[in-house]
Amino acid sequence: MDVNAAVAAASAIAGLVTGLVAALAIRWSEREQAGLTRTSLHTEAVLPPGVDTVLSVLRSSAVVLDEGDTVVKASSAAYALGLVRGGKLSVDQMLQMARDTRRDGEIRQVELDLPRRGTGRGEALAVSARVAPLGSRLVLLLVEDLTEARRIEAVRRDFVANVSHELKTPVGALSLLSEAVMDASDDPEAVHRFAGRMQIEATRLTNLVQELIDLSRVQNDHPMEDAEPVSVDDLVAEAVDRCRHQANTKQITMATGAAPDLHIFGNRGQLAAALGNLVENAVNYSPARTRVGIAGRRIAAPGGNLIEISVTDQGIGIPERDRERIFERFYRVDPARSRATGGTGLGLSIVKHVAASHGGEVTVWSAEGQGSTFTLRLPEAVVGREGRAHASNDPAYPGPESGDLAYPGPGDPYDETSRACSGTGSTPDSPSASDSAPDHNGRQRQTTPATPASPAPEVLP
Repeated sequence: MDVNAAVAAASAIAGLVTGLVAALAIRWSEREQAGLTRTSLHTEAVLPPGVDTVLSVLRSSAVVLDEGDTVVKASSAAYALGLVRGGKLSVDQMLQMARDTRRDGEIRQVELDLPRRGTGRGEALAVSARVAPLGSRLVLLLVEDLTEARRIEAVRRDFVANVSHELKTPVGALSLLSEAVMDASDDPEAVHRFAGRMQIEATRLTNLVQELIDLSRVQNDHPMEDAEPVSVDDLVAEAVDRCRHQANTKQITMATGAAPDLHIFGNRGQLAAALGNLVENAVNYSPARTRVGIAGRRIAAPGGNLIEISVTDQGIGIPERDRERIFERFYRVDPARSRATGGTGLGLSIVKHVAASHGGEVTVWSAEGQGSTFTLRLPEAVVGREGRAHASNDPAYPGPESGDLAYPGPGDPYDETSRACSGTGSTPDSPSASDSAPDHNGRQRQTTPATPASPAPEVLP
């Protein structure tokens, strides 16, 4: 009996201890749950009502800091700019602004140049930071990215400076020449010479103003509003006629090929100006008694067929360091030669904008001492099932697989164009001239060059 009583007493004590431990564990768990709930409620309620919603729709990068400089709320844009890392504000200048504002309640604003993280480039990120108190304990930081605005302002400033310089040169020359004419009033030969120089400077000024107007129109107009199917053959003929006098003066042969069934959908005037600028540059920068070839062909592309027009010369070529900048406004590889040829530095910029506004592109291949090839690629004009012409890559119309036809019909005349540029086709200035021209693969086909000292450049694919 004593043994049984002892066992029963021990069991009772063990059960009591187990119950006490279980009760304490449950109580501890309840207290922990209550503590976590209070913490969560405190975190959620730390922002004033409605602030979270407002911050989510702001274009600026937003960061909210508490009294311990911990990030309470940050927008996705703030993380993208690298302002927040590990729950802390990573920019020391902004952190100091937040502390000062928390101390005295004064709103502060500053513009900073921040390094771009992870790009490996030396470019700076221009931002405007504004700090303001948010309630009694929080601070709101708003950061605006000014990088693109700064770039646009720099482009505008450079453009104004370049225009002022370009206009000043011929205007100053006209002023000096007019004084010279007045001083030489009793010398008819000198007056005639000065008047000729005045006419040259006036022409240069007129060309500059006209190209500025053309560039402004290209940038501001919507060319596809007045778009129509434009024959490549007509564009090439107009470009050749525009430069025929200059080419004949330098005894330059302009070789072209018939392309009767190639059509581009776009603004006729802008397309003619773009191709004319390319041909004019080829003539101006080519030595005498050489050849300028203009070739066109149709190439297949995922979004629809493209028309490719290439202008090849045997000129001085373009240094590699300048090829990426030649399409900038007023940029010249050789300013002295540009003045001699009457160039304004705007022609290639106009070509670039025309190509972009028509959904195409312009590229260049060049080798110093051999020549250059400028290639204009634009969407082909096609006729839809409803009988309306449109660009081959226009997403508003079904693609060629839905029954569209090239305008006005299929066919690839690039063979004829290649023969013309190689001297066996139609050449407006010299029917018997022969030279090199691209083949179907875009590589140069070697024939007898016009001048041994100036071999035709290779056209890369």
